[in-house]
Order: sequence, then structure tokens, then C-alpha cells
Amino acid sequence: MENEELKDKNIQQNAEHEIDNQSIETADHLTEKEQLEEQLANEKDKFLRLFAEFENFRKRTARERIELFATANEDVMKSVLPVLDDFDRAISQMETLGESEHLTGFNLISTKLRDNLSAKGLALVEIKKGDVFNADIAEAITQIPAGDEFKGKVFDVVENGYKLGDKIIRFPKVVIGQ
Repeated sequence: MENEELKDKNIQQNAEHEIDNQSIETADHLTEKEQLEEQLANEKDKFLRLFAEFENFRKRTARERIELFATANEDVMKSVLPVLDDFDRAISQMETLGESEHLTGFNLISTKLRDNLSAKGLALVEIKKGDVFNADIAEAITQIPAGDEFKGKVFDVVENGYKLGDKIIRFPKVVIGQ
């Protein structure tokens, strides 16, 4: 009988030991599962951040590319601006001299050149005598005493300004009243 009791006690101890081992394994299994879930969450977070970063890069390069195409002709346009100024001076000189035959030809060439340039995105910065001076769209080259009527306003436009798309490539040079 003692042998049987010893056997039963041994079986009971083995069973308790096995239950303890299973609970430890279960606890290890739970922590392993939690670790895997945490690792998965970290990887998802990394993926989302990388995806967002890639989307921002894609949008930025597309925007830069559009801007590059819009202003690709900027250097060419800047080099043509003195020619436009010369046409304006020649036309105004011919008007004062009254040479209408030559004036018609100059006007035709000037109009055609301006139309072609405006089709490529070049536009005149609209500013005229009497407008309120805005340093964001015009460059003041001097101030003259002009009375209250022109105080802080454009008194004269010395050189026209031009913009290519939305970007001003040459600011108009103006004289403002003081």
C-alpha cells in the first residue's frame, strides 16, 4: 500500500509539474504572440510612413516638373525683353515724327512678336500712372515731389515689367510720388 501511495503521490506531483510547465508554456506563448503582434504593428507603422513619404516625394517631383516646364523658357524670354523695349521706343519715336508708312510695319511686327510670346505664357505686368505703389509687383527707381494726388502712387512707368505664368521675370521700374 505504501508503494501505491508513493506511486499516486508521484503521479500527482508529475501531473502538477506538467500543469505548471503547460501554464509557463502558455504564458511564454502569450508573450510571444504579443511580441509578434507588436512587431506587426511596428512594421505596419513603418510601411505607412514609407508610403506617405513616397507619396509626398511623388507629388513634389510632379509639382517641380510642372513648374520647370512652365518656366523653361524664362532665359529666352528674358533675352527677348530688350527687343520688346526697343520696339516700344521705335514706335513712340515714329509716332512723334509722323512716319505712318513705317509705323504700320513696326506695329505689325511688334503685334506678331507679342502675340507669339503671349502664347508661350509671357504677359505684361499691368501697372499704370496713378496706381497705388506695391513693392511686391514693381520696383521704385526714384521718388519725386508730386503733390497729394500722386503721394505713394505710381507717377510714371519707366520700364515695363513682364511675367511668365505667375512668376514675375522682370519687375516694372516706376517713379513714385512723394
